[in-house]
Amino acid sequence: MITAIVFIEAEVSSISQTAEQIAEIPGVSEVYSVTGDLDLIAMVRVRSHEDLAKVVPDRINKVPGVLSTQTQIAFRALSKHDLEDAFAIGLD
Repeated sequence: MITAIVFIEAEVSSISQTAEQIAEIPGVSEVYSVTGDLDLIAMVRVRSHEDLAKVVPDRINKVPGVLSTQTQIAFRALSKHDLEDAFAIGLD
C-alpha cells in the first residue's frame, strides 16, 4: 500500500466545492482544509505507483479549482506508540 500526502493550492472562492470533489475520487481517503501556504491536504492510499499516477495528475489536478499540487510519498507509517519507542533512550 502506498500512502501519499498531496498538498493542494486551490482557488479561494471554491475551496469547499473543490475539497468535496477531491474527497469523492477513489483512492483519496481524507481531505483536510488547512491554514498556511496551502489550502487543502489530501491523503491518498493506493496499491501501486501507477494507481497514484492515475489519482493525482489524472484526477486531482483536473478538479476545477485546483491550481497546483505537490505530492509527498510516505516511506512508512508510524503510530504514536511506534514513535515513542523509536525516540526512547531507555530510561523508565
